[in-house]
Amino acid sequence: MNILFISLGCDKNLVDSEVMLGLLDGKGYQIVDDETQADVIVINTCCFIHDAKEESIQTILQMAEYKETGRLKALVVTGCLAQRYQQEILKEIPEVDAVLGTTAYDRIVHTVEEALSSKGYMEIGGLDALPLVEEKRLVTTGGHYAYLKIAEGCDKHCTYCIIPKIRGNYRSVPMERLLKEARELADQGVKELILVAQETTLYGKDLYGEKSLHRLLRELCKIRGIRWIRLLYCYPEEVDDELIQVIKEEKKICHYLDLPIQHASDEILKKMGRRTSKGQLKEIVARLRKEIPDITIRTTLITGFPGETKEQHDELMEFVDEMEFDRLGVFTYSPEEDTPAAMLPNQVAEDVKEERQAELMELQQEIAFDQAEDMIGREVLVLIEGKVADEAAYVGRTYRDAPNVDGLIFVQTEEEMVTGDFARVRVTGALEYDLIGELSV
Repeated sequence: MNILFISLGCDKNLVDSEVMLGLLDGKGYQIVDDETQADVIVINTCCFIHDAKEESIQTILQMAEYKETGRLKALVVTGCLAQRYQQEILKEIPEVDAVLGTTAYDRIVHTVEEALSSKGYMEIGGLDALPLVEEKRLVTTGGHYAYLKIAEGCDKHCTYCIIPKIRGNYRSVPMERLLKEARELADQGVKELILVAQETTLYGKDLYGEKSLHRLLRELCKIRGIRWIRLLYCYPEEVDDELIQVIKEEKKICHYLDLPIQHASDEILKKMGRRTSKGQLKEIVARLRKEIPDITIRTTLITGFPGETKEQHDELMEFVDEMEFDRLGVFTYSPEEDTPAAMLPNQVAEDVKEERQAELMELQQEIAFDQAEDMIGREVLVLIEGKVADEAAYVGRTYRDAPNVDGLIFVQTEEEMVTGDFARVRVTGALEYDLIGELSV
């Protein structure tokens, strides 16, 4: 039985997809990448913002056509959209045979079997569940890096965010399970572990009575084969001395922190339900840069939040200019139903949001280009990702770059290299967000 799996949305979703692929592979399903050859198609959806919801719906409709033009017998929808709109999906898209909720992905094999024998099957599960699967994940990231999801859900309840309603409250994965999974990934050849959750910094508080990310990191650093450990989604107010200390002391931990701040206006931050002020954000960034001088800080912003004035946008621009973040992503505010922010007055027009987003990204591009120019002449350690077609060059990443969101470095060499190798590279040029280099002699 051939099965095609489509994973949309974030890297946390991708981990769920890899777990489901491992379960299906273990039961003898043949994983294929051709829609026309699939007997079953599973779509792991996202609905975090409007664009993600649209992409998920369009993908479902496109795959549904293979019931007419291909050999498709069953279409299964899982993930966030399935959790949030389970009844609507089955009612509005009759080609869908089953929906599977965000906390029931360990039931994927049973759900596929039900979808093949009947229509309208639902397996949702409680939002407080935390599926613990023994089977090995089927890593889809190329084998040299993998995401390690350390927790599920979120307790922050930011006013613009739907995640707690579709993923539940914060639940940490027990440390022994994470260490076992990390060892298995290392045995499969994974060199870089990327820690993810809706928020990584609160890890362990629910299980061990105190934040334990620093303890988890120390244990992960002991695993043979793992060379880099990268931290994503660290809420600024939760970055404490223990975390800073472990990043400083452990050589395997990349001096890289993803620190979503969302805005710089105190009034907007308060409306967002965030736990930091502009002053506190400045203090946190200054402390990180003082303690870890070569740290790369990535952040994300939301522009066009309800009630955001031109003055508040200008304040955000000044903040970005002053802080000179190493990496920056900007999203336009998306009003999500059932969130407090969607009910706020003074919603900002789409064209204004997009204009403000463009201004912020243009400013960041200048900052990024200057920083890239500053890298010229430096020697960096590079994780090789693959060969550039028809050129004597390879593409890779430095510790400053997370996969799929940050820049790349193009390494010019006649030597043969293998994906997953590490190489010492001297930076010789800069291309806005990317670098050019050659092997160090």
